Amino acid sequence: MSEVKWKKSSFSGDRDECVEAGALNGKVVLRESDDPEVIVSTTPAKWRAFVLGVKAGEFDHLI
Repeated sequence: MSEVKWKKSSFSGDRDECVEAGALNGKVVLRESDDPEVIVSTTPAKWRAFVLGVKAGEFDHLI
């Protein structure tokens, strides 16, 4: 997956304890920076719904 330009949150700092996101073949791909071989993918529509839920605070109870 070297063709993926991975992006992690600026809130992560220099630690390898974050989720990274990228794009590949029309999909959104996700991995954990401390275990980069494990990659999951989803559609842009599902990713958008998730991000909107995060912004709305729907997952705040998990942190």
